[in-house]
Amino acid sequence: MDNGDVEKAGIVAEGGVRLDRALVTLFPDLSRARLQDLIRAGHVKRDGLPARDPAAKVAAGASIILTVPPPAPAEPVAEAADLPIVYEDDDLIVIDKPAGLVVHPAPGHESGTLVNALIAHCGASLSGIGGVRRPGIVHRLDKDTSGLIVVAKNDAAHQGLTAQFADHGRTGPLERAYAALVWGLPQPRAGTIRASLARSRFHREKIAVVSDDSGRHAVTHYAVAESYREATLVRCRLETGRTHQIRVHLAHRGHPLLGDTVYGGAFRTKAARLSLEARAALTALGRQALHAELLGFSHPRTGETLRFESALPTDMTALILALRADAGDPARL
Repeated sequence: MDNGDVEKAGIVAEGGVRLDRALVTLFPDLSRARLQDLIRAGHVKRDGLPARDPAAKVAAGASIILTVPPPAPAEPVAEAADLPIVYEDDDLIVIDKPAGLVVHPAPGHESGTLVNALIAHCGASLSGIGGVRRPGIVHRLDKDTSGLIVVAKNDAAHQGLTAQFADHGRTGPLERAYAALVWGLPQPRAGTIRASLARSRFHREKIAVVSDDSGRHAVTHYAVAESYREATLVRCRLETGRTHQIRVHLAHRGHPLLGDTVYGGAFRTKAARLSLEARAALTALGRQALHAELLGFSHPRTGETLRFESALPTDMTALILALRADAGDPARL
């Protein structure tokens, strides 16, 4: 065993289950994803022999030895930055992400990301799971979406938060709400969009609505909050959390987000109908008008329900004020 490795042992109680599921029961402080990686890397022995297949069935009474190496250092380098921290404790940190900040390194964005700043801020406490490029990241926001995001600082917190996001709030207090400015006025003024999503076959950078049997189930609840002459402020609550979900669902209904050049390109002519002030505010926005304004979840260690709210950023507020002035006397709900 290498220096720094931790050895864990256990006996499988229930036979006929997958190895990775058996290990989740034996070692609940580690996530299933982390355990699968350890199995494939040869860190698990079953009855004294290496076991490298997470899907292999194990018998009751099997002896398991798990060797956990120290967390691999995150590849991204630490970069000090002023983080808008909403809440922080030993287990997690909640950030009010500004628009334009990439969450984790990716081709074209190798530095200057939220992960780089978190490594500098959290140091060794930052969780090493979820991939070395995404340490501690439980969910994500698009680069040009502003608002609340929670990051785990250790393995146990990562496992607990990941389980809540996978459950989509069906059995717990997970809650995610967004404010969005869209073209037109959705009808009905409150409703639910159910449309499965998958990567577009024609444009790999885009997500598309597909048939239920070829995509991932996705549900968005929306309600009109304020309407203007050409646009509407809607509030959306996610029942699932797919990539670009709100942007694609609202565009699918014929109401793409203002400033969304990926899914709302056909609506550029709508901007010509706005007042000069509203057009200037939309140009200044320079991004899709989407803000993660509410995030609630159960603390993975204490079980306490945490709920955070974020005020609209100044760029969206300025656009709303210009749209109100353009409409004269907007209808409010």
